Amino acid sequence: MNGRGFITISMHELERVKIIDAVVQRRLTVVLAAERLQLCERQVSRLVRRYEAAGPAGLVSARRGQPSNRELPVDVRARAIALVRERYADFGPTLACEKLRECHGLALSKETVRHLMTDAGLWIPRRQRPPKLYQPRARRS
Repeated sequence: MNGRGFITISMHELERVKIIDAVVQRRLTVVLAAERLQLCERQVSRLVRRYEAAGPAGLVSARRGQPSNRELPVDVRARAIALVRERYADFGPTLACEKLRECHGLALSKETVRHLMTDAGLWIPRRQRPPKLYQPRARRS
């Protein structure tokens, strides 16, 4: 919820709010709601309790706005980008990944290094590179 009392909600969560509201107002049974939401009755009862306690905001994901559990720590990301900028700016992601592991002890996957280099503007994927222009040759006589 933001400062003005508005809730950011996805379409899936909006559908969930409508169904849980129907259960609270006794227009829909818990069993039918569980079928529609593809959950078990126990989970629907848990959602009903959260809806009654906090309203529609109770059904919004609590993880919204939080960093991912799998996210690379900021200091590791900054160190890797700094090393690649300083020493390996002209390397491809695979070779830069190998050098980071060998010389600096940073064990990152090549895809992680590829994403870091792409975000920093040090690497352009092949499909996004402009095509090479070749000078047309004169025809043979």
